[in-house]
Amino acid sequence: MARGEGAEQYAASLLSAKAINTEIKTAKPKHLSIRLSVWSKLCYAIGGAPYQITGSALAFFLQIYLLDVAQLDPSHASIILFVGRAWDAVTDPIVGFLVSRSRWTSIGRMMPWIIFSTPFAVLTYFLIWYVPPFEQGKVFWYLIFYCLFQSMQTCFHVPYSAFTMFISNDQKERDSATAYRMMVEVLGTVLGTAIQGQIVGGTTNCPAEPDVPDSNNSTTVNMSSVALDETKQAYLVASGVICIIYVLCAAILFFGVKEQKESGRRKSQVLTFRQGLWLVMSHGPYIKLVIGFLFTSLAFMLLEGNFALFITYALGHRKDFQNILLVIMLSGTLSIPCWQWFLTRFGKKTAVYFGISWAVPFMILIVSIKSNLIISYLVSVAAGVSVAAAFLLPWSMLPDVVDDFKVNNPDVHGHEALFYSFYVFFVKFASGISLGVSTLSLKFAGYVTGSCSQPETVSSTLKVLVSPVPVVLIGVGLLILKTYPIDEERRQGNQKLLQEMLDSEADSESETTALGSNV
Repeated sequence: MARGEGAEQYAASLLSAKAINTEIKTAKPKHLSIRLSVWSKLCYAIGGAPYQITGSALAFFLQIYLLDVAQLDPSHASIILFVGRAWDAVTDPIVGFLVSRSRWTSIGRMMPWIIFSTPFAVLTYFLIWYVPPFEQGKVFWYLIFYCLFQSMQTCFHVPYSAFTMFISNDQKERDSATAYRMMVEVLGTVLGTAIQGQIVGGTTNCPAEPDVPDSNNSTTVNMSSVALDETKQAYLVASGVICIIYVLCAAILFFGVKEQKESGRRKSQVLTFRQGLWLVMSHGPYIKLVIGFLFTSLAFMLLEGNFALFITYALGHRKDFQNILLVIMLSGTLSIPCWQWFLTRFGKKTAVYFGISWAVPFMILIVSIKSNLIISYLVSVAAGVSVAAAFLLPWSMLPDVVDDFKVNNPDVHGHEALFYSFYVFFVKFASGISLGVSTLSLKFAGYVTGSCSQPETVSSTLKVLVSPVPVVLIGVGLLILKTYPIDEERRQGNQKLLQEMLDSEADSESETTALGSNV
């Protein structure tokens, strides 16, 4: 806290030096805290829904879609999942760098990226869920459109994430808006899971397998072909509904929220990509926060990516998997207000330890007991509570790191998007590796594409992927987050220092204006 105390004394000296001119002192209304209406917070929050709706649909269903509907070899599916996520990760810092260099327009600096990327994101998303009428080159079809969609989604989400810093200069207002956002985003995962799951789940009937000896073998094959065609059509219908919601949410964000320009602060010199990377990576609290959440996020993404297969083939709840996924997301949505109250009452670090570790006993329970549908639903409700914490806390704590950076680097402005983009980069790149490796491990376990039943080795592999591995990752992440230095005292001190800096800059501007008018 030595640097903070010094900065506070410096800010106090600036204020006392300028207190002589009382008329100038009161001429700074544009730097007062910007209060947000409930409507503005809701419109801002709704803008985050498209990312989560499409993300949950892809996370829960893309793997099983590629294996059982597009009927790709597991090794090819693992390539698509890894390369797509890795490409998505690479585009985040690139877009963050470009966003940080964007100029202010009549609709803001972040909003143009959000608006112009939307139609291309919708088109490429729809084509991901279309099975092309050819076998050769099918892998490239999914790889190309998956990568293109991730690029367009990045152009939407990186500026939207950084948008948090431009809706208000008041930390409490930003935290409140973030809570609204997280609740809507978790609701978005519910919508994505519900739309995809309920539409697709109603068509995933599994007739007798063609390779089973049967006097009516040709009839069985025809039944299987009809069921597969219905499933393909269901995926297209679900993707079309999601695309419509995507456009509506982007429109509500555009018309309902006004981006606030950072008046009174000069934007620092334009940085190269390497300078921006060093700027972000040299801030200790940011590194500890990112690495800690990298491990915890990886645990939940690994669970999320394999859970549909786990429910279907390890637990045997083929007809109920979409409902179990929906229960998890509904539980998470209802838990968001509770976690917002908890972190306000007990602090964000305490909420991290309690919220993330809450899932551990239930991850162990689900693979330790004999398959039982009622227990599966109960575990899903409990797991959703921890999923809510995993959603809310990283995005609630990133603004604190950015504020801490501003306090320690008062001459550097306009690079908020870099902090958000590099965080997403690390998480997505790691998740790409985990999903690629987990899908490839299913091939080594003997996964049979398009089959209604799988070998016991596949069931064992899925149990490992949804329990022991995520538990270890959560443990490592929480140990790293224990070293995260921004507690409640430091967070509130940073907010006070930032307000004093804004006040001193307002005084300087007013003084300069007064001198100019006298001349």
